[in-house]
Amino acid sequence: MPATAPTPDPEIVDCVIVGAGPAGLTAAIYLARFHLRIRMFDCGSSRAAMIPRTHNHAGFPGGIAGKDLLARMHEQARTFGATCTPAAVTAIDRNGDDFRVTTADGVVAARSLLLATGVVNHRPRGLDDAVHDAALARGLLRYCPICDGYEVTDRRIGVIGTSGHGMREALFLRGYSADVTLIAPDSDHHLDDACRAALDDAGVRRVDGPCGRYRIDGDRFVVETAEGEMAFDSVYPALGSRIRSELAVAAGAKATEDGCLEVDDHQRTSIPGLFAAGDVVKGLDQISHAMGEAGVAATTIRNLLSERQPLRR
Repeated sequence: MPATAPTPDPEIVDCVIVGAGPAGLTAAIYLARFHLRIRMFDCGSSRAAMIPRTHNHAGFPGGIAGKDLLARMHEQARTFGATCTPAAVTAIDRNGDDFRVTTADGVVAARSLLLATGVVNHRPRGLDDAVHDAALARGLLRYCPICDGYEVTDRRIGVIGTSGHGMREALFLRGYSADVTLIAPDSDHHLDDACRAALDDAGVRRVDGPCGRYRIDGDRFVVETAEGEMAFDSVYPALGSRIRSELAVAAGAKATEDGCLEVDDHQRTSIPGLFAAGDVVKGLDQISHAMGEAGVAATTIRNLLSERQPLRR
């Protein structure tokens, strides 16, 4: 019986980018303009796509919707030959100095790898998807006070959260409005004496949970609490997020306790050739910050590949 021919190695590319949010797309533009061969994969759940309109991304005086910004970045990347494949990456493995990247459609070999997989916000428990999406689109529900606290200046603000994280978000928003209420998500608040004193000093009202039965009533977002229904101009869940670093961690990359990938000043992880940029790295979760990290990572990738083999036309 004839021997089975070995499966040929897949064609190798210079870099695979996982994630097509602001960080991944910025890196794709840079790498394509370095005349490198890249592949970019995205599972279609960039947090940036959920932004109704960002006003603190420079260059857009009237603001820009997250989906519109991503569409422009995709168009710019395509101008230089960088396209995105809609697929989830299920595993990454070392193969000597290179990597094997697995999707449902097969395996891609790459000399380097950039993870720009971002994070997923934890939503309030029991919040219906339809109500969530409608409230988010109208600015009745928000996740980033740094991004859009300005838009709720002097409005009635609810913060769903507790402990130190909830306290810090409520105090941050107190810089935009005198009417801030911190609502515990599940039961009584978990606040130590220092947290209570800080909230009292700032005039932040505390309401125990559980909270739920969320609904939209006109221009207000309504939350049922232990003290009855409360209506707000905007509500911020301060419930943390899930860092999508599992691919790199499974491959052996170092991460913080909360799952953020550890990188150096050039966005290099603890695995040679594996880079990370954007919200998957600990830092300021902002579009501009993610794009800056991606530019640093892409340039470092280019220089790494040039050290291995000179890049010449």
